[in-house]
Amino acid sequence: MGEASDRFCYVYSCDLDVNIEIKIGTLEGQRDRPNYKELLEDPMLKFSGAYQDSCSDLFVTCQIYADGRPLSLPVSTSYKAFSTRWNWNEWVRLPVKYSDLPRTAVLALTIWDIYGTNKYIPVGGTTMNLFGKRGTFAQGMHDLRVWPKVKADPSRVTTTPGKVKDPADQMSRLAKLSKKHRDGHMVKVDWLDRLTFREIEMINEKQKRDSNFMYLMIEFQHIHYEGTEFTVIYFEKDGDKPFEFRTQADIVTVPDPEILLENLVESKHHKLARSLRSGPTDRDMKPDAKTRDHLNNIVAYPPTKQLTSEEEDLVWKFRFYLSTQNKALTKFLKCVNWSLQQEAKQALELLNRWSPMDVDDALELLGPAFTHPAVRKYAVMRLRQADDEDLLLYLLQLVQALKYENFDEIKQGYDSVSMETSPGPPSPETPATPERDRTSSQDSILEALSSEIDRDGTPEKTLEDEVSTFLISRSCNNFVVANYFYWYLKVECEDQTTAAKEDVKIKDMYLTVLKRFSQALSKRNSDSKAKRSMLASQQLFIDKLVKLVKIVTRESGNRKKKIERLQALLQDVDVCRINFAEFDVLPLPLDPNVKVTGIIPESATLFKSALMPCRLTFRTTEGTDFVTIFKHGDDLRQDQLVLQSIQLMDKLLRKENLDLKMSPYKVLATSSNHGFVQFVESSAVAEVLYKDGSIQNFFRKHNPSENGPYGIAHEVMDNYVKSCAGYCVVTYVLGVGDRHLDNLLLSTSGKLFHIDFGYILGRDPKPLPPPMKLSKEMVEGMGGPNSKDFHDFKKHCYTAFLALRRSANLIMNLFSLMVNANIPDIALEPDKTVKKVQEKFVLHYTDEEAVQYIQSLIDVSTSAMMPALVEQLHKMAQYWRK
Repeated sequence: MGEASDRFCYVYSCDLDVNIEIKIGTLEGQRDRPNYKELLEDPMLKFSGAYQDSCSDLFVTCQIYADGRPLSLPVSTSYKAFSTRWNWNEWVRLPVKYSDLPRTAVLALTIWDIYGTNKYIPVGGTTMNLFGKRGTFAQGMHDLRVWPKVKADPSRVTTTPGKVKDPADQMSRLAKLSKKHRDGHMVKVDWLDRLTFREIEMINEKQKRDSNFMYLMIEFQHIHYEGTEFTVIYFEKDGDKPFEFRTQADIVTVPDPEILLENLVESKHHKLARSLRSGPTDRDMKPDAKTRDHLNNIVAYPPTKQLTSEEEDLVWKFRFYLSTQNKALTKFLKCVNWSLQQEAKQALELLNRWSPMDVDDALELLGPAFTHPAVRKYAVMRLRQADDEDLLLYLLQLVQALKYENFDEIKQGYDSVSMETSPGPPSPETPATPERDRTSSQDSILEALSSEIDRDGTPEKTLEDEVSTFLISRSCNNFVVANYFYWYLKVECEDQTTAAKEDVKIKDMYLTVLKRFSQALSKRNSDSKAKRSMLASQQLFIDKLVKLVKIVTRESGNRKKKIERLQALLQDVDVCRINFAEFDVLPLPLDPNVKVTGIIPESATLFKSALMPCRLTFRTTEGTDFVTIFKHGDDLRQDQLVLQSIQLMDKLLRKENLDLKMSPYKVLATSSNHGFVQFVESSAVAEVLYKDGSIQNFFRKHNPSENGPYGIAHEVMDNYVKSCAGYCVVTYVLGVGDRHLDNLLLSTSGKLFHIDFGYILGRDPKPLPPPMKLSKEMVEGMGGPNSKDFHDFKKHCYTAFLALRRSANLIMNLFSLMVNANIPDIALEPDKTVKKVQEKFVLHYTDEEAVQYIQSLIDVSTSAMMPALVEQLHKMAQYWRK
């Protein structure tokens, strides 16, 4: 040891403008395989490197932190294929210079494994301080302990230290002694050093094997200058000089301790305004002319309008005056604070004396905004006034309203009936449990309908019926209602679009309602039991039909071969164990008023489309044929909603003595991926124009008349003009998109109607769609823009729009109940659904302004250039497709 051993050469970190480099060496140790719990939570772990017999492809990320905050982006090692050990031996250049390092700099190293597309799992992590306790930068090689299955923790009090302070840890003690020897603080004896370092390696290897940890070896670069090695010492220029700084800014954000708390002044005002003492004086209070007009405006607000606190106080103040107006009840109930017991008590007392509201308005009370049981049961009481024909128009929405009911009360109704009818242990014929329902809902539905319960009794009754009890009661009395009620429930039971806990609860609730419905049918007379048997037969028929369609779909070959296979299967009794050509009388689920006895195999065919829906012709008990389309692989719930809305609007127009000759054909979703569509004999307008040249030529060919306009029967032209007007207004209100001449159909009687409602509420795949589908060819079919028929068409549009505006609240209430129905175009923006429908009615316009508005829409639709261009492009696409 000469003079060199007494010299200590160093360089300040602030003077070293060089990037830090670290060598990633080897990783030693064994990886633990994931346990069963981890595999259940993430099955993809089975494909990670932990399950490989050889060394998996790992990589290491390096990043420098200070006080828990990153100083740079992470840098990772290059890809390397390993065979028997993980050995990178790669120098990694970090994007941080020595001069940029603070005193508390920490190196964080995380080892990663790949187990999927863009998916990584940490094998382990470790951290190390870059500066020692005396401010010297780390040098040479270091064995760092790797903490398994966690990322490196760069915080001050780290949970993944690479160096562990443990008196029993020989590796740390020997590493310190080796550093002293390397720095020249110990006498060097060549032969003894070789033996010692070999022994140290053996000790380290043994400790690593005995340990449950893995160890990562890294190496820091040495700083050399002119053959002399230098140690990096942390130093900050002017670090000892005091620095003056402001402790407060000129603009200070002052926290408000009362934010989001109750406003005591407003709460006191609310309690005084709704006090019991004001009751006697409010009872005889009459508004002046200005206040009366204001109250009338409030009552006329659409259901989506949120009342201000001043408007709520005004409605409450004149509640006795308004109690004679049935339209004002919903506004009064909205201004009640149901959490205040005295206020709720007053509201319920007045509710019983209020002028009975219309059935249409009662639907609003079944939405999510009204949760008080008494209010919802009042709505059910009003619904009892509707006949079965009207109830069918709302049934789809009433089934959705069950989502806002008290699930416990629904289940309690089922449990109470089950206890009355089955006092002993459950028999094998008892309907399945909710757990089993979730795994096989279709089996549970069949079981609920087909299992015979040998008991007699009376229908379930409660003092105040909720929605489910009301619907079950009405369904038991009318098979048409029971038919649609069953299939609407079944679709909800099978819907598996999401798996959230709340959705599972809703599904269980629908299964409970279905079981209650089955019990109610079982406990009644023989007629009800026959209805129950019919529903079970329908379910069995649909299951067999789906099985048959799946067989045809799997059939290889072209469309002709598949049609032949379909016709053969319909005649084969053995394949699906049912004789489709001839079976017992069965009410058709699509229209239970039609009793069918079989399918005509020779008439069955497949349409030219991607899903190839089946056209099935049924024999009926009346000796006629009923043609349907059965679609498999398609969700028909959106089409079902649109056709139900069109049927409702058609009935509303008929009540106004306006028959627009509309053809709302029937659609029924029997599952979330199959269902029936009624087939109406007709031709696409595009096909009519291609074969006959014009719409009028088509009418003249089928219904000529020498005395009629344009040589066409007068009734046919009247049907065409009126149906065009009806569908223009209805599709505008519903925001139906993707309209082209291939999904506009025309019957020989002159009735035009729309099909395929894949886009609604303003959605359209085409650019700049017109507000109404009214092409030049359609106008020419009426005789041109200056003809009398086109003038009548516009008058029908004005009258229809004004009539529907008067029922806007009913239409909006129905759509508000469908917000959570998993309808594709509603699910995109459920919070804007009702608003979109409301905007179409332009309720802020007077009737005169609304007529002018519709007139402008007709003018824009007939003169728009973009739809004409898109129609030509669509024709070309259809030509090449054929």
